[in-house]
Amino acid sequence: MPRPSAHLSANAFAALLALLVSLAPARSSAQEAEPAAPPPFTDAQLQGAAVVLGLDLTDAERALMLPDLVDQFNAYRSLRSRQLANDVAPALRLDPWQTRVRAAIADTRARFADPGPQQRPADLDDLAFTDVATLGRLVRDRQITCVALAEWSLDRLRRHDPKLHCVVTLLPERALARARELDAMLDRGQYLGPLHGIPYGAKDLLAVAGAPTTWGAEPYRDQVIDDTATVVRKLDEAGAVLVAKLALGALAWGDVWFGGTTLNPWNLEQGSSGSSAGSASAVSAGLVPFAIGTETWGSIVSPSSRCGVTGLRPTYGRVSRDGAMALSWSMDKIGPIARTVEDCALVFDAIRGPDGREPGLSAAPFPYDTTRSLAGLRIGWVEDAFAESRPDSLVDAQALDVMRRLCAEQGATLVPVTLPVAELGIDPYALAIILSAEAAAAFQELTLSGRDDLLARQVRDAWPNVFRAANLIPAVEYVQANRHRTLLMAGLAQLFRDVDAYVTPSFAGPGLLVTNLTGHPQVVVPSGEGHDNPLASLSFVGRLDDEATLLAVARAYEQATAWHRRHPEGWR
Repeated sequence: MPRPSAHLSANAFAALLALLVSLAPARSSAQEAEPAAPPPFTDAQLQGAAVVLGLDLTDAERALMLPDLVDQFNAYRSLRSRQLANDVAPALRLDPWQTRVRAAIADTRARFADPGPQQRPADLDDLAFTDVATLGRLVRDRQITCVALAEWSLDRLRRHDPKLHCVVTLLPERALARARELDAMLDRGQYLGPLHGIPYGAKDLLAVAGAPTTWGAEPYRDQVIDDTATVVRKLDEAGAVLVAKLALGALAWGDVWFGGTTLNPWNLEQGSSGSSAGSASAVSAGLVPFAIGTETWGSIVSPSSRCGVTGLRPTYGRVSRDGAMALSWSMDKIGPIARTVEDCALVFDAIRGPDGREPGLSAAPFPYDTTRSLAGLRIGWVEDAFAESRPDSLVDAQALDVMRRLCAEQGATLVPVTLPVAELGIDPYALAIILSAEAAAAFQELTLSGRDDLLARQVRDAWPNVFRAANLIPAVEYVQANRHRTLLMAGLAQLFRDVDAYVTPSFAGPGLLVTNLTGHPQVVVPSGEGHDNPLASLSFVGRLDDEATLLAVARAYEQATAWHRRHPEGWR
């Protein structure tokens, strides 16, 4: 039910004016270095502002919002502390290439490893942690049918989902119908490539015609979108078989959805992290060979790390978001979660590129070569990130030693680098208001209708509260944040003039947010035994549109270790 509207009283108008005045920049002379300290926000001021904005807030909701409003104001103060030249334009329509620094990328087709002839095991569960290329060779050699693979994956999802809560909707009819078509194609000598007959799952914010698309949120539990997302259509064309729509934290935050908490197969006392929760959990438990996730700020990297699998967050604008839930138009990205770097490369090659639906997508080639060495590459390591004291610091140091050895053996140069955050005087976390504002706009109708009360998580760090607070972000501050973002993008472009890729602990410092703001691609791989998690992770970040080099670097590290071969027990 929509909340009742309220008339604007004189007292409410006065309260709104007081709140807006408190949010406005203080007038000062050119010599003043710091803006005046903000006055305290009162509940009465917030009530007045809410009336004008059409928000009917409860006492508890306002109490949750007030600390966030103070945090937002501090973010504005941080951004205002650095003066911007008038010619710094805001990145309102994000173009990662607006700095005009483009790497030369050869226009050749990707080359993947051929695992050679394979023998089907007597027990199909022995294939649970097999990579995509090996499964593909079994299909190609007619050792197993596409129908048998689909039925096997569906059975594993049915058996193990009650423990993991990773599945929103199974799609047996769609999957088996497509698998039968693919077997018939093989009978006619038609082979679509390495994904022919491979089952997979998709995060349930991707539309599939005829199936619910719930976004993991109670208000959309029965939503059916009469369209199919481009990513799903491209995978259909590549021969992959969609068997399930997988759980995501409600509206793409965390691992809690209307069906419960998606769990980590390594530790059933721990959530899988998110928001691509079901995608990472299902791959980790061997229920599907790969899955599709999305990332705005960590939603591929974080669950992949938590669940001990490999994830690729592509360059912003490399993969169409047509048919996907919009959270942040300038930050949302779609990518694969899989067992290996090569599996991620195989899937990325199938889903990348323009689709005639989303404008402005990159048509850059993807010349990935599985035989490529690191010879001649300059690879950075983020010095202050590795120096940061963290529970997994020892694992990070050991991973860096592996990279030093690899570079020495293969003829690459490893150099220390620093993200240009301090140099530019920018607080990346202040730029998070960009995400908050865009997400609040994407779901303003939900907030105004009052149906945000139906979401499972009703705490300060959850969407309902963030949406309400973000409705009070001034437009000027959103634009200013994007102007600072332009400088951040230019700073990263300068860094990548000196290196082809860099390596960093996945969660040290602000790097994860920085590269989500600038649109650079990132690969996360298992790197050792974690302190609070069975496996720690290492991340590689690459130049815009150069996933080929990035994946080659990540694969070299992966092949020099055995961490990607470790799997949780008890999921046969």
